[in-house]
Amino acid sequence: MSATTANAGPAAAPAPQAGFRPPNIALTTLGLALASFMQVLDITIANVSLPTIAGNLGGSSSQATWVITSFAVSNAIALPLTGFFTRKFGERKLFMWATMLFVIASLLCGLANSMGLLVAARALQGFVAGPMYPVTQALLISIYPPHKRGQAIALLAMVTVVAPIAGPILGGWITDNYSWEWIFFINVPIGIFASLVVGNQLRGRPEKLENPKMDYMGLVTLVVGVGALQVLLDLGNDEDWFNSSKIVILAIVAAIALAVFVIWELTERDPIVNLRLFRHRNFASGTAAMVLAYSAFFAVGLLVPLWLQRNLGYTPIWAGLATAPIGILPVLLTPFVGLYATRFDLRIVASLAFVAMAFTSFVRSGFNLDVDFQHVAMVQLWQGLGVALFFMPVLTILLSDLEPHEIAAGSGLATFVRTLGGSFAASLTTWGWNQRSTIHHAELTEHIGAYDPAIRQTVDMLGRGDLQRGAVSLNQMISQQAAQIGFNEIFHLLGILFLVVIVFVWFAKPPFTAKAGGGAAAGGH
Repeated sequence: MSATTANAGPAAAPAPQAGFRPPNIALTTLGLALASFMQVLDITIANVSLPTIAGNLGGSSSQATWVITSFAVSNAIALPLTGFFTRKFGERKLFMWATMLFVIASLLCGLANSMGLLVAARALQGFVAGPMYPVTQALLISIYPPHKRGQAIALLAMVTVVAPIAGPILGGWITDNYSWEWIFFINVPIGIFASLVVGNQLRGRPEKLENPKMDYMGLVTLVVGVGALQVLLDLGNDEDWFNSSKIVILAIVAAIALAVFVIWELTERDPIVNLRLFRHRNFASGTAAMVLAYSAFFAVGLLVPLWLQRNLGYTPIWAGLATAPIGILPVLLTPFVGLYATRFDLRIVASLAFVAMAFTSFVRSGFNLDVDFQHVAMVQLWQGLGVALFFMPVLTILLSDLEPHEIAAGSGLATFVRTLGGSFAASLTTWGWNQRSTIHHAELTEHIGAYDPAIRQTVDMLGRGDLQRGAVSLNQMISQQAAQIGFNEIFHLLGILFLVVIVFVWFAKPPFTAKAGGGAAAGGH
């Protein structure tokens, strides 16, 4: 790879990458897509295997959750550093090194013989995964001519949707039929293939390197602030939020560190995270739309399988199968969206996506405990229409007014903010559902009295003469109904949120085409 080195700030001249084409663009695309799929898949693939992992490694269920938390924390820290890493090492080398380190971290996860080692390996895996998705986007978009970049963005959008859906299903199947270690070992051949193929195909790709100074204050406040915030969001529900001194301390640390981080980065001449990117109108409005819409989408993806298992008694595998149809239409429609969407005003396309997602949310707000598998799967299928029209237009809008040399940094920054949005959504959704369920349980039991003849008859019937067993059964029925009402309320709110997002999309201003010199999409996982 030819490169020149210079001491330059974020406003360095764009690299002359626009005209470069790899010898085999199809093979390069395959390598990049496989790396992205592997990395996004690993966010969710271990979720259903946590009880098995905890049992095999002698850990508790609370310790097992750190397998997820450690990945999320380190990943959130690494994402906004993508811009710094690409300036320092170049996109090709960063992709190769990050992918190979991901392979090594995956191998260490599978070989771990204690919970502590597994958590440490997952933290390493999460950190090196941080730059992988943004830099993959930068590389993929830059090797395609401008008129085909929409198709490249649509391909990555499909990966973003399908991989998290496939993760729990694939993880459950591997754990049941082989052993949990293989959910990590399968990354080894895929990662090696992707790294070698992309590295070889992009050999000779010109990149302008810099030698940015290390912004230690920005780095320290980022690590402390984001780390504390991510742990707070992951542990909040288990620790009863601000009734726990641990959560209060984490909130204070996160607030102070992030406040210092934002002020410092906005005033530093050469910041480690370029927050000034939000000066771009389309980047700011596109990121806002992406964060809100993805948070709502993430909440749907979390709440529906949880509801199927808690309220309807589905097994994890059947819950996964019921929710999986959401990926069908994105897979089928992605080539057409990438090819034809740019012929229309992308704000209209994105608005249609959010209307479709709002509609399916409102449909779910009318669900009851008698809803069948086919009905749940059909609503998931139709939400897939909204998902198919969502990612590509919003990603294109988001990147459209960034300068070429700002693309990788903008991609990492937008993905970082979106990841935090997903974490907030996960915590607030489960907390809100539990709170509303508790409130409705209290309301439903207000008028139930032990001396009411109708109630006594019902309890006697449920318990078949055993009043205690009957009372327990009645309470379970009330709890299920209360949880169902809370579920319906949450989805009514999510439907309204999807409609609100439309406003942010229309703050963006055409044209929505990437500037010459390279391009990337600000995506996520």
